[in-house]
Amino acid sequence: MKFFKEIPNSRPSTPLLDEINSPKDLKPLTLEQLKNLADELRAFLLYQVGQTGGHLGGGLGVVELTVVLHYLFNTPDDNLIWDVGHQAYPHKILTGRRDKLKTIRVKGGLAPFPSRNESEYDAFGTGHSSTSISAALGMAIANQNKKTIAVIGDGAMTAGMAFEAMSHAGSIKPNMLIILNDNDMSISENVGGLSNYFSRIWASKLYKGIRKGGKSFLENLPQAHHLARKVETQMKSMVSPGSIFEELGLNYIGPVDGHDIDELLSVIKNLKDFEGPQFLHIITKKGAGLDPAEADRIGFHAIGKIKPVAKKQNNSKPKYQDIFSEWVVDIATEDESLYAITPAMREGSGLVEFSRKFPERYFDVAIAEQHAVTFAAGLAVEDKKPIVAIYSTFLQRAYDQLIHDVALQNLDVTFAIDRAGLVGEDGPTHSGNYDLAYLRCIPNMIIMTPSNENETRKLLSTGYKYEGPAAIRYPRGTGPNIEIDKDLETLEIGKSNLVINKESEIIILNFGALMDVSKNVAEKLDCSLTDMRFVKPLDAEFLKKIHDKKLIVTIEDGSRYGGAGSAVQEWFADNNLNVTIKSFGIPDVFIEHASRDEMIRMASLNGDAIFDQIKKLI
Repeated sequence: MKFFKEIPNSRPSTPLLDEINSPKDLKPLTLEQLKNLADELRAFLLYQVGQTGGHLGGGLGVVELTVVLHYLFNTPDDNLIWDVGHQAYPHKILTGRRDKLKTIRVKGGLAPFPSRNESEYDAFGTGHSSTSISAALGMAIANQNKKTIAVIGDGAMTAGMAFEAMSHAGSIKPNMLIILNDNDMSISENVGGLSNYFSRIWASKLYKGIRKGGKSFLENLPQAHHLARKVETQMKSMVSPGSIFEELGLNYIGPVDGHDIDELLSVIKNLKDFEGPQFLHIITKKGAGLDPAEADRIGFHAIGKIKPVAKKQNNSKPKYQDIFSEWVVDIATEDESLYAITPAMREGSGLVEFSRKFPERYFDVAIAEQHAVTFAAGLAVEDKKPIVAIYSTFLQRAYDQLIHDVALQNLDVTFAIDRAGLVGEDGPTHSGNYDLAYLRCIPNMIIMTPSNENETRKLLSTGYKYEGPAAIRYPRGTGPNIEIDKDLETLEIGKSNLVINKESEIIILNFGALMDVSKNVAEKLDCSLTDMRFVKPLDAEFLKKIHDKKLIVTIEDGSRYGGAGSAVQEWFADNNLNVTIKSFGIPDVFIEHASRDEMIRMASLNGDAIFDQIKKLI
């Protein structure tokens, strides 16, 4: 493996890679050429992601694996599924998208994750974790003539869905290969030496023949067959961590060095012909080949564009996650019953400082959103005050637990929902468009939509001190840079805030982060503007006062169908008040990846688009 001390600032020479336009071009290469190709692929990946920004660490860790898989298998005829897809950049480069990589995460360019709409080589669209084994199992059952491979990381393996799929695969025994890319909190550190020796044995054709012949002979002797299987499992467990996978019914092989092309070729080539579900455990380094990335795997998980030092600008505006970070530390200092929970999003959700100051009250439950919510419910039963810090798009994965375990029992759990609304370059898999729609139909919930940094802090306090399930949703990135009161003041539940008061027949009701857009439209129309703050409960007293307006406009950074605007329309309908309402929100389409501002325009939620539509109405 070729090592780099920094990201190249000029395009490296890649003569072999430049000739690879599809995986078929790998087939004639020699072993030495495959190794050189891996080095060139790593160099190109480093350079290109440095130019565009994007997910880097995961891709660097699977360069050798990607080369080997496309060399040995006949993609796209064979199905190759990358879990989550953070590590799929090398895959995109080798499958005819090399020259388009500079457009990744840009409007109209390559998607940040595998996408069936983008390439026939992307067998399954991903973005959320832990789906690959389930999808691969379905494909393997549907078409046994194809080889099916799922590559899943050790982080994604922490989710229950992965184990549900493995248990199912172990019971119905399809021909498929699961590759565990273990690059961080490895299940075992038994790399090299004796473990590699046994891995070669267990993946060898000799072992396959003995295993198959022995199975045929012993099937007529149930007790002997069971004993032989137990002995095999115990032998593997002595030198590897494979017993749990063996008990699930998978044939465990590993661990092997995921950066050793010779080793990967030898093992995977043999596993291609094994029958039943195979489980290959490889050890890699996230960020492999770039010294700073290996040293800081979290920091180099994804990077922005590498800019010259002279062009860097200091952005002093706090992010919404920073507002939450400071608030949760402040309130935890006052209240010892506060517990903070995150499903593997400590940095992204703003819990780094809390985890350092209150380690005994901090829980990262890994990629297990369902568990996170019910775990919080259990804490609440024993009179603790849990806060679940979670991305909007990931809370979707715990919807049953939210309803059944928290709301139904009216438990005191606070949900700090980050990345609400359109998120930008990560695209539709990560946009939090649907939280208002799926939350407001749940009894006992209160739902808040702060419009700036100061409102976020106050509504977090309001939700926390409310005795019941409460949700506060806020967007990714920075706000309008409003001065923040450092107290822990709460606001009256269900009370709106009149921002602009005009003698006008039009009024705008703003819900959440598009306040600047709402102000812009209100100024152009010379009309009133209210920050509603609460989606549930709505400010009924205020709505009664405005029922005689000729036009009520609602604006939200969430789904127009079933969202805050729908709630307002339903309230007037329930109270038999005939009003004209125009609701603006995210339309009934998945908005593709672009910058957040571009996505706002694509959703027609920018000020000019909203103003033009209102002018047509009046």
